[in-house]
Amino acid sequence: MKKLYMVSLGPGDFELVTLKALKALKSSDVILVPTKSEGSFKKSLTHKIVKKLFEEEKFERKLLPVFSPMKFKKEDWESQVELIMEAFWEYKSVSFVTLGDCSIYSTVYYLLEIIKKRDLEVFNNCEVIAGITSFSAASAKVKKPLCLGDSSLEIIPLVEKRTPKTKVYMRPKIGQFTTNLQEGGSFYTFENLFFKDENIIRGKIKEVKKYMTLFIDFFKNEKI
Repeated sequence: MKKLYMVSLGPGDFELVTLKALKALKSSDVILVPTKSEGSFKKSLTHKIVKKLFEEEKFERKLLPVFSPMKFKKEDWESQVELIMEAFWEYKSVSFVTLGDCSIYSTVYYLLEIIKKRDLEVFNNCEVIAGITSFSAASAKVKKPLCLGDSSLEIIPLVEKRTPKTKVYMRPKIGQFTTNLQEGGSFYTFENLFFKDENIIRGKIKEVKKYMTLFIDFFKNEKI
């Protein structure tokens, strides 16, 4: 069975790579490393982090470059997917690594949308490994919270146009009704995430029953 890992490496410090990410890399037959050009492959921060992990954790895997010109063009994403799929000709388990966290402005989800259409088996057996974001690491550096009490957090791209938004609703109270939460995109409810009684619901529950409840209204992706 083909296994694909989309692995977040964190904001640049190899010690901020999660145990789950490290386990995925060790489980892989080959690791695909995005790079802008052939000449920049070994100079890239991503490559250096992975090599440092090899050194510190005493393991090694084959590294292959995946050219990523960062022009946000569909043909570039399709070219990267082609290299991922070609890796399965020789290997059963493949890791594709990315800086930061896969869920924040990452190429990963552009690639997954294409993979889903090309090979449903690979998509269904793909595991996305979350990572530490640059802004959470920056917050820790200066000992300043990103949000506290009833304050909120906004992640804003520096572009001169209106952009679609993902909305995250946290810290609900048990018994609280969700009538005022509008479903604008793809809405999910997460109860007791990563606990034994984890429950992920497509849509919005009417009433909060568990303290560890998280709501995410994901923006509509119209790029692919």
